[in-house]
Amino acid sequence: MPDDPNWPRASAWLAGDHMPDPVATLAVVEVPVDIASLSPSKARKAPEALRGALERFSTWDGDVDVRSLRIRHETERSMAVNFGVPEENVVLVEDSVRRIEADAFAFLGGDNSITRPCLRAIAPSLDRTGLVTLDAHHDLRDTDEGLNNGNPVRALLEDGLPGGNVWQIGIQPFANSPAYAAVAREHGINVVTVDEVRTRGIGTVTSVVLDDLATRTDAIYVDLDLDVLDRAFAPACPGARPGGLMPAELFEAARLAGAHPKVRAVDIVEVDPTRDVADVTVLAAARCLLSFAAGLAARGT
Repeated sequence: MPDDPNWPRASAWLAGDHMPDPVATLAVVEVPVDIASLSPSKARKAPEALRGALERFSTWDGDVDVRSLRIRHETERSMAVNFGVPEENVVLVEDSVRRIEADAFAFLGGDNSITRPCLRAIAPSLDRTGLVTLDAHHDLRDTDEGLNNGNPVRALLEDGLPGGNVWQIGIQPFANSPAYAAVAREHGINVVTVDEVRTRGIGTVTSVVLDDLATRTDAIYVDLDLDVLDRAFAPACPGARPGGLMPAELFEAARLAGAHPKVRAVDIVEVDPTRDVADVTVLAAARCLLSFAAGLAARGT
C-alpha cells in the first residue's frame, strides 16, 4: 500500500506520530517472554509481528483517532527480561514497569506468565486491584514446580490478590479440569463461561464485570489471552480450541476496557506468529491493541 498523507498508519502512531495536545499517554510495553510456556511456543516473536501488522491498519476507528494518544513505546531492549529463569522475570519485569510513567499500559507478550509481574507493577495494592481475564482457561495450575503460563492467576492468589477481585470471561468446555475449577470456586473467583457470554452478550458481560470491580478496587488489569478466540481465528495460539469467542466480541471487550476509568492496563498474550495462517491471529492481536487505545482515547475526550 503506498503512503497516503490522508490515511495515517497505526505503525506511525506507535512510532510517535500523535496529534497536538494528546488527551493521555499510553505505554506500549513489549515483554517477549515464552520460556515458561507449557506448550512449545515462540510467543516472544509476537511483539515484532504485531508491530508489522500495524502497518496495515489506520488510526481511525470511525469515532475517534488513536493519534489523540501519546505513545511511550518500550521495547525488549529497554526492558529487563531474563530469557532463562521464569522466577527472575517477576522481579525484573516488575521493576522495569514501575519506572514507566503513563496514564495506561498495554503489555505485549509473550506468554501468559507476564500477567503476574505486569499486574503487580501497576497495582496500588493487591487487595485494591481487580483482574479480568478473557481466556479459555482458568490459569490456576499448581505453582509447586515453578511459574509458567498456566498458573499466573494461581500465583497472584498466593501473592494476596483476593479471589473475589478476579473475573474470568470466556472459560470454555473441555479446556479445564475439575480440580482447577474447584480452586476457582474455593477462592471465590467469578466465572463467566463462553456459553454465558453468547447468551448475555459480550458488551453486557464486560460492562457488568468492570463496573462490579470498580466498586471495590482502585485499578483494574485486563488480560487478553487470544486463545479465548475460536480456533479458526487464532491458529497461532496453541491453547485455542473450536467454540471460542468471535474476534468482534474480543475487540468490543478491549474497547470497553480502554474506555473504563478504572482500567489501568491490558495485556495481549499467547500468540506464536510462527504458527499463524494468513496473519489472522497477529492481525487480531494488533486490532485488540487499537481497540483498547480507541477506548482510552474516548475516555479522554
